[in-house]
Amino acid sequence: MSGRTTALTPPDGAEPPVRHPDAPAPGEAIGAHYEHCFGCGGGVPHGLHLEARAGEGVSVTAEFRVKEAHQGAPGLAHGGVLATALDETLGSLGWLLRVIAVTGRLETDYVQPVPVGTVLHLDAAVHAVHGRKIYATATGRIGGPEGPVAVRASAVFIEVKIDHFIENGRPAEIQAALADPDQVKVARAFEVNP
Repeated sequence: MSGRTTALTPPDGAEPPVRHPDAPAPGEAIGAHYEHCFGCGGGVPHGLHLEARAGEGVSVTAEFRVKEAHQGAPGLAHGGVLATALDETLGSLGWLLRVIAVTGRLETDYVQPVPVGTVLHLDAAVHAVHGRKIYATATGRIGGPEGPVAVRASAVFIEVKIDHFIENGRPAEIQAALADPDQVKVARAFEVNP
């Protein structure tokens, strides 16, 4: 972002988002983009193991259970973990647009504490697209999809090319991901936030 502030409000001329025709159907699991992703991967023992599903339009839903390893204050989720859950959910939206995007700005509001053992129900949607910028919001609720709001976020994601990851990632992981014979896994490894 080169030191510039990215506004969270779409500018005049922003367009409504368009769901890609090959996007997963509403209700379909999106799946982990990379096994070692702290947010959605299964290869990180203390990760969030967040599970996202495609929603209607350009929206997703997700859930994650707050574990003991996710504590900040005794018995409560760490605020950074909650921000990560929101960021990961927002990052899943790129799969519906079929773009590779990274977080440009994330603003998080903490409404109420989230106890360990809680399942956080998240939803996110893209509201506008302007050039390479994608404007989206997410909400995390306790007790179910209609439960009380615990956290919310507004974000701007920036569309990037795969070179962003290849040029900036640690070479060993980049080479391992690129060497996977499953080309779908190769493409998915580089599809969301850095």
